[in-house]
Amino acid sequence: MTAPALDLPLGLGVNNVLAIVAAALLVFVSGGVIYLSTVEWRDRRRRQQPLPASGRARR
Repeated sequence: MTAPALDLPLGLGVNNVLAIVAAALLVFVSGGVIYLSTVEWRDRRRRQQPLPASGRARR
């Protein structure tokens, strides 16, 4: 007995759907890595800047 075939719209096969999902995940994860790297870079740059001298003493 064989498994019933999936009827996917637009004539997409299972392999094509899996390839599209894999590409979407790759783009999503790459975007997340770029975002987190940018946030970390900005934070590191902000922490390395000297604090501005103010006229009042900090408590």
